[in-house]
Amino acid sequence: MYKWMKKLTAGLLCGALGMTTIAVQEVYAADNRDLRAVWISTVYSADYPSTTNNEDAQKKEFIEKLEQAQELGLNTVVVQVRPKGDALYESELNPWSAVLTGVQGMDPGYDPMAFMIKETHKRGMEFHAWMNPYRITTSGTDLAVLSADNMARQHPDWILSYGGAMYYNPAMEEVQDYICDTVEEIVENYDVDAIHFDDYFYPSNYPLPEGETRDGETANERRDHVNDLIRGVYKTIKKADPSVEFGISPMGIWKNSTSDPKGSATRGTEGYYSVFGDAKTWVEKGWVDYIVPQVYWETGNTAAPYETVTAWWSDVVQGTGVDLYIGHGIYKDVVAAEITEQLEINEDYNVSGSFFFSLRDLLSNRQGCADAVKAYYAEADTPIVPEPEPAPEVPVVVEKKLAYAARAKVTVNGKPVEFQTYTIDDYTYFKLRDIASAINGTQKQFMTFWDEPTQSIHLVRRASYAAAGGGTVGKYGDTIATTSTAKLYCDGVRKNVSAYTINDYTYYKLRDIAQLINMGITWNESTMTIGMETGQSYK
Repeated sequence: MYKWMKKLTAGLLCGALGMTTIAVQEVYAADNRDLRAVWISTVYSADYPSTTNNEDAQKKEFIEKLEQAQELGLNTVVVQVRPKGDALYESELNPWSAVLTGVQGMDPGYDPMAFMIKETHKRGMEFHAWMNPYRITTSGTDLAVLSADNMARQHPDWILSYGGAMYYNPAMEEVQDYICDTVEEIVENYDVDAIHFDDYFYPSNYPLPEGETRDGETANERRDHVNDLIRGVYKTIKKADPSVEFGISPMGIWKNSTSDPKGSATRGTEGYYSVFGDAKTWVEKGWVDYIVPQVYWETGNTAAPYETVTAWWSDVVQGTGVDLYIGHGIYKDVVAAEITEQLEINEDYNVSGSFFFSLRDLLSNRQGCADAVKAYYAEADTPIVPEPEPAPEVPVVVEKKLAYAARAKVTVNGKPVEFQTYTIDDYTYFKLRDIASAINGTQKQFMTFWDEPTQSIHLVRRASYAAAGGGTVGKYGDTIATTSTAKLYCDGVRKNVSAYTINDYTYYKLRDIAQLINMGITWNESTMTIGMETGQSYK
């Protein structure tokens, strides 16, 4: 698994956090900040939705699948929101998708993507909006079957037909502008974390004019057309919202080494030639924030061994600042069966996470892949506390102050949560473990424990919290608070924060803890409500 940093024996937070006993455990730390994503395909309703014309059923289904994915340790969903030149969101440029209602252009009565983003962020997960840029149909060339507001019907001159299907012509500047406008519309109107393209560019093996070679003038022009779009989309995103990332999932092989010495030692279909996608250039030019090659082969594949392809891409991203994630084809039994081995191979390379294709194969536990993924991420997430940094001792001035039982309501991501809190000098103070319990499972989660030898409390960010004891419940009233002398370490670094001991429990100023974990805090004066927002940053 991940390279363990350190191991120590620690007593779980007892007296200082109100636990009645000390439980000794071994605590580990690992780099658990990797991206863990699953593709959710909507074309053919492959992964979602399974119903049409049913808002409640579609919402319920998405929440169930989202929670199942999170239960496996995933932190990102990549949802296909524009499968065929249409939209699972409210758009002035693309018609409503037929997967929602059975009829392209029919309003489903709600905004699916807005709902999906809200539910995803509520759980501390990322939402990547997956778009197929050029596809109009998967089969069929009859424009009459498209909705009247479909851009292809309005601009039939934009269409490239091949293999019994229709595509937008990548060579046309109007098409490039239309796709960039589509991206801009999403970024400006929705709180997406990334725009995501898959591996469909020119139709696969679209023929060249007679007498032309795959490295000839026409072929290079096609690659230039695709490059122009990728560069334009990247600029569009960064102009609209620099925080939104742009990622592409190209074919796993750029070129074989037999075609180009710079290619991989493989013998498979080459994205550079088959769909005119020059993914290596996109990385080198910095036109993407991340790249997810579809390394859909097993380790023993004779044409494209998993590690060979992964190592090649690792070298490509080296020093570029572009994140490398690997796409795993768990729809194949042979890949699903060895997914743990593939994840372990990734540890030896410049790989920052994994994407799994697709949701239905993961949730069906094909060849035990869901069990394997869950176990792998669970082990990787088991944290340790770094060695505390020595710090000069600052004398603590012990004071006694009035602590008023707080009357303010508290919500976590909009949901009411019961806390025992106190107001001291107009600030609200919380038990650290209560906060940890309330936000566990979100992107701001943390674990906490008491280290007896150093008489200190430790907070470990991004680690899951497991309660080890109960605290007081029921009524509580105004009382006296005494300055706490317990030291607080955040990820091994000493922090000076405001803390008081009240009835043998340690209470911390909420804003101090929120700042440490970078969690948003809101205050509604009219309702007297404090809000903890794990999808927001501290301000």
